[in-house]
Formats: sequence, structure tokens, C-alpha cells
Amino acid sequence: MTSAAPADLLNPVHDTPEDKGRGPDEGLALCLSGGGYRAMVFHVGVLWRLNEVGLLPKLDRISTVSGGSITSGVLASNWTKLEFDETGVATNLVDKFVEPVRRMSSTDVDVKAVLTGVLPFGDSVSDRVAAAYRKHLFGDTSLQDLPDTPRFVFNATNLESGVLLRFSKPYLGDYRVGRIMKPDLPLAVAVAASSAFPPVLSPCTLDLRDQTWTIETGNDLQKPGFRDEIRVTDGGVYDNLGLETAWKRYTSILVSDAGGNVADEEHPATDWLRQTARVLMLIDNQVGSLRKRQVVESFKVGVRTGMYVGIRSLIQNFGDAVLPADPKRTGQLAELPTRLAAMDADDQEGLINWGYIVCDAGLRTHYLHDQLSGTPKTELPYPNQVLS
Repeated sequence: MTSAAPADLLNPVHDTPEDKGRGPDEGLALCLSGGGYRAMVFHVGVLWRLNEVGLLPKLDRISTVSGGSITSGVLASNWTKLEFDETGVATNLVDKFVEPVRRMSSTDVDVKAVLTGVLPFGDSVSDRVAAAYRKHLFGDTSLQDLPDTPRFVFNATNLESGVLLRFSKPYLGDYRVGRIMKPDLPLAVAVAASSAFPPVLSPCTLDLRDQTWTIETGNDLQKPGFRDEIRVTDGGVYDNLGLETAWKRYTSILVSDAGGNVADEEHPATDWLRQTARVLMLIDNQVGSLRKRQVVESFKVGVRTGMYVGIRSLIQNFGDAVLPADPKRTGQLAELPTRLAAMDADDQEGLINWGYIVCDAGLRTHYLHDQLSGTPKTELPYPNQVLS
């Protein structure tokens, strides 16, 4: 155990004016990272295990970015259809949640969107992505159709204000620009904005000219130029763990991280364009690594309770792990590209099993140690897809 440290030194997110001086409430939040279809499917395994231990109905908030927002969107749009038993387990989770995500992960989105979206006429790339989400997942579901609890928050990065723009049922908000209360916005658009991965799927342009904005303390960008049409990009650009809107509000945080990693290069390019691209990737990777380290350290010293599990975790680092996982295979799964490109069944099932295994290990070692310690190992979601 690491010696105690001041909470402000370990805080992986900064306080906005609206949060200043407000302590976290008792409650449980789940954060799902970005990472394209790789993240979308990995998070399914995490949620599968959380469901088995009865944690889904105990969640107060689910805060997501990018690929995690696709997963969360499917859960949100089907939440009222889930049938929870007396122990808090959704008995129809596979039918109402897992299978729709798997069908989506068998569908190509990014290449088609780019090829048709770059034409001089018709919809933009992000419009095409939203149309795909609408067709395959969400239909005409609006943010106003989502449940009140848990609160689902889909995060995008506002390219104009430089901070998070969050989408939720109560409001669409950016602490510098203001809020639109009870936004009647399609869920497909919110998820497309959150997963507008740069440069090919970004930016996503939101037409908010007919919306009513509230004016609050701290809104220093009230001009129409910041409120009419807003250009946003992937929420992971600002916060790839989806921490910002959860960490400030709740005392217990569960983090599922399926983000990418910068590959080693023995001979990095020296031309301006490719060198700049690599520098930006290194900066992004370092910011993400700092957030991760602060989150883990915060758990160690008691600033928050919870767990962090990642697609690049090593199962042997979890003291109470009971389900084995070969690092060679899990490493292969972690290196799947950050794309919205069709994924074969073996990789889907491998990712779901891996998310399930590492979530079980995290719960046993950290968050539900007393409850799960000594309990026998459970059966994998896909027993024929063994990772050991």
C-alpha cells in the first residue's frame, strides 16, 4: 500500500466551475474507454461479468467515449427491455445487448462512410456513421427515450471550446458554452459525435441553431458562433477513459480500458507530416497513461474505491484471478486495429471472453474481494474460445 497523498495531486480530472467545491456523492459509476470495435466488444465481456454479480442495476452513471459509447448506446437503448431477477441479474442480457453489439461488429462502417462522405454532394462522413448506427442499432431512439437511472453520458470533444461536450437525457452541455436542457437529439447522432475518430471520421457538425441555451456562471463562450453549429470530434481526444463526468460525482468508479497503444518504431520517419503524426500519437499516449496511473494510485490511497481493468492488463498481476489468460493471445486481441471494420467471430468471442476474465479478476482482487473471495471460477461466455 502506497502512503497517503493529497487528493488533489491524484485527481485525474480537473474541476470545472460548475463542480468547484462539490464533493463526490455516494454511488457507483462505470467508465468505458474508446478503441473502435475492439473496445466496443471488449466492454461487452466486462458488462457480462458485472451483470452476473448483480452490479448493473446498482450503477448510477455510465460515462463513455468513442467505441465505449457504441456499447453504452446499445445498453441504454435496450435498458427498459432488460429483465432483472431478484438478485439484480438481467436474464436476457445476451439477447437484448450482446447479440446487437456482435451484429454491429460484423458490419463495416468506417470505409463506407469515408468513401461516400468525401463526395462533393450528399452527407458528411459523420452523417454516414450516424446513419449506420441508426440503421443497425438505435433506430429513432432519442436521448429523451433513455432511462433516468443509470444516467448514460456520451462524451465528445468540442473542437471550438477545447473541452468536453456531454450528451445525456437531462442536458447537452459544455461548461464554457452552456447547456441545452432535455435535448431531443437522436441517440445515433450523440454516439456518432462521441466516436468521430480523427482524422477520417471527424469532425462531426451539430446543427443546434434552433435550440435554447441556458446561461450559467462560467459560460465564457456565449456568442452565437459557439452555439449555432458546433464541430466536435471523438471524446477520447480529451478523455479516452471517459472519466471526467464520473470521477467528480461518485465515490466508486469502475474503469474498463480498451484503448490503443503507440507501437515501437526503430526508424521513425523524419519528414514533417509523418513525424508530426507520431509526435501527436506520443502526446496522446502519454496523457492517457498519466490518467491511468492517477486512477490506479487514487484507488490505492483511498481517494476513490473501485477498479481499473485494461485490455493490456496481465492476468498474473491480479492476485485473486481464477480464470487463466495467455498474454500472447490477449496481446493479439489488444493489437486489433482501432477501426469500425467488420470483425470475425473468433476475435469477437476472444475479446468478450478477455473482457469477462479481466473484469472477474479485478472484482475478485479489488472491488468485490470480500464477496467473491473463495468462490469458484465461472464459465466463460464462449467456452470454446479458450484464452489459455
